[in-house]
Amino acid sequence: QVQLQESGPGLVKPSQTLSLTCSVSGGSITTNYYYWSWIRQPPGKGLEWMGSIGNSGGTAYSPSLKSRTSISRDSSKNLFTLQLTSVTPEDTAVYYCAREYDGFGTWYSDFWGPGTQVTVSS
Repeated sequence: QVQLQESGPGLVKPSQTLSLTCSVSGGSITTNYYYWSWIRQPPGKGLEWMGSIGNSGGTAYSPSLKSRTSISRDSSKNLFTLQLTSVTPEDTAVYYCAREYDGFGTWYSDFWGPGTQVTVSS
């Protein structure tokens, strides 16, 4: 059973960089076919896919967030990270990490972390 756990500060000041870590257990982040993603949900809104990192280290980002987002990994610790720069109160959300895979052209997410609340406020 794959388990994911988000960690990081719950409060970030405007203009600063939001940094989160997703620790993975029960499966390797270098396993073929899987992508490791960050997804967020602002209050009262739907889920927003932010980006992902693949088993070989390649990354993909949402076009709307690409200029501010960076996803990286530490294979030795089996974790991946999110950095979101120049945050504003509109970046306040519950942030999730998840495992995704491409099922013949349709993307699925089969394991999620519990989520972590991040509030952007001075």
